[in-house]
Parts: sequence; structure tokens; C-alpha cells
Amino acid sequence: MTTATVLPAHVLAIDDDPAMRGLIAEYLGENDLRVTTVATGPEMQKILGEQAVDVVVLDLRLAGEDGMQLAKALRETSEVPIIIVSGRKDEADRIMGLELAADDYITKPFSPRELLARVRAVLRRYQTNAEVLPARKEKRRAYRFAGWELNLRTRRLTGAGGQRVELTNGEFSLLEAFCSAPQRVLTREQLLDLSRLHNAEVYDRSIDVQILRLRRKIEVNPSQPEYIKTERGAGYVFDTRVEVLY
Repeated sequence: MTTATVLPAHVLAIDDDPAMRGLIAEYLGENDLRVTTVATGPEMQKILGEQAVDVVVLDLRLAGEDGMQLAKALRETSEVPIIIVSGRKDEADRIMGLELAADDYITKPFSPRELLARVRAVLRRYQTNAEVLPARKEKRRAYRFAGWELNLRTRRLTGAGGQRVELTNGEFSLLEAFCSAPQRVLTREQLLDLSRLHNAEVYDRSIDVQILRLRRKIEVNPSQPEYIKTERGAGYVFDTRVEVLY
């Protein structure tokens, strides 16, 4: 079985203080987290629309914006975990934020170490919930495997270095099908059903052609694939660990 490269969890921090953004990015980044920092709500929405985010750290006191409204709008459209940041005296804000289904809060001034602990705790909770809850395929945001991230909303495939790989509709559907059933042998007929390629203009052995093209895009050596492996007489298996993001 292939040993997967696990992508670090992605933290999106929204704070209008450049020094605070720099501190968060540096400390969390030094502790095996991928960090994106922005200063405004529109920037936050742009990142959320383009990338899979594991946890949002949102300062409620933004210049010219209502952080509480941003948190409310985010919770109405996404299940991404939210940690709200408030002033030490803003107890009403903390209570309101938690009532809006924020997952945790932290008060300024705080130590980077405390923020890291809270981020890790929220991530652990969500990972545990994802393991015990029934499958919610319709709410899945992305898959991660072996240094790759497949964003189901933007239909983008990106590598560990952030490089984007263009996929045809057929290749995207096939990779999504593999990610939904990792380390299981799938027949060509099952792959056709899972990837919905029956709805496209397909031809005999179309799955084999699509797989060949997909291997060329994600495998280091397509002739000796590490991930999409052929099971002779049976079909194919996606032989790597896959992480599901909701």
C-alpha cells in the first residue's frame, strides 16, 4: 500500500491588524499547519470559494465590517469550523458568537500557543465527528490524498506546492469516484456509475483511456502507478489514504 503524503490542515485567519496576521501565520506555520491570512470579509469569501479550509479564525472587530455578520453568513453557507476572536471585555460578543454556532472563542490578547491548542482541539473534534457520522457525500467540500487536494466546489486539483492541474470533466469525475471509495477494487462498470460517465459521449474501454490520462497528471511514473493500480481481471483500486473535508 502506498504511504500517503498528508497535507497539513488549512487555517484561514481574518484580522485587520497586519502584525497579528504575521504572528498567526508564522507561529501556526511553524507548527505544521498551512495558514492563509486576510484582512477583510470579501478576501475571506474569495479564499473559501477557491480553496478547502479546515478552520476559520475570525476577529469580530474588523475595521468597517461587522465580524458577527460575517460569522453568521459563513455558518449559514458552510460547516467549516469557526473560532471567533474577541476583546477581553466583549462577553456579549462571545456569547452571541457561540449562539451562532461558532466552535470556540479566544480573547485578545492571546498567546500563539493558546491559539494553536484551540485550533488543534477543534480539528480533532471535527475529524472524530466525520469518522462516526454517516456518509454525507452531498456536503463534501474536498478530498486530500498524497499531497493533492481535489476541491469539489471549484472542481480544481492542486498539488502540495499549490500548482493547479487542469482536468477534463471526465477526469475530474473519475478522480472524484476514486476518492469516494479509496483502497477498494472497483470494476469498470462501477467506475462508470460512480463517475457518471454514462452521461457523456463514451465508447468501449473509455474508462481505461480516462485512467491513462489521469495517471499522466497525478502519478510520478504513469507506467508504474502508485495510486491508480490495475487489478487484473477485476478493475482498478485507488491505493492511497484519502481525507474527506466537509
